[in-house]
Amino acid sequence: MTGLDHAASARIRVAIADDQELIRSAVAVMVEAHADLELVGTASDGGELLALARAHRLDVVLMDIRMPRLDGIEATRRLVAEHPATRALILTTYDLDEYVFAAIRAGASGFLTKDASSDEIAAAIRAVHGGDAVLAPRATASLVEFVAQAATPADPAELLAALTPREREVLMQLVTGASNEQVAARLYLTGNTVKTHVRSILAKLDLADRVHVVIWAFEHGIAGTRS
Repeated sequence: MTGLDHAASARIRVAIADDQELIRSAVAVMVEAHADLELVGTASDGGELLALARAHRLDVVLMDIRMPRLDGIEATRRLVAEHPATRALILTTYDLDEYVFAAIRAGASGFLTKDASSDEIAAAIRAVHGGDAVLAPRATASLVEFVAQAATPADPAELLAALTPREREVLMQLVTGASNEQVAARLYLTGNTVKTHVRSILAKLDLADRVHVVIWAFEHGIAGTRS
């Protein structure tokens, strides 16, 4: 493989699903402005997006929520079920609680509003492709408040039994929204050690990514508890 071929194959393969042609075109321009991103195709609804995903390998999908025929919530649910390696990044005008919650519960790894800049969108694509999760700050606050209100209190000791004491400490840091670097500084660990703990936590709790850790903790009423 030549250097050029390798660079092309290393690019993150992106698709856009939005029912408004103007939005699709604008976001496409933003994606194509970054050398490490490759626009594979666009879709005007969830059904077209799923067909695109079946025909091409996709790394990240920028998914609108409100689309005709098959909306972004159901399309995300089907996408991650059929293609577990593909990440969905919700890109929408709406940041209402129920939309945020439904999108993340459906399996989305991120949520940004459509006023995000080209650099913000590119950074979010890279983050979710790398296994992280991205939420707009105001959406994060709405999500946490929404989930916390519906929390079902549980016994923290029972829920956290599978985790080591250090993993529990890392988990509680993740719930605060701390980055790996912040967790490392607070717990006096190396960045690689934190990454190892995060992978182990996700595997043991059967969660997709960091944002689902936050949801899990608030759903069970254990966020902010001390292990």
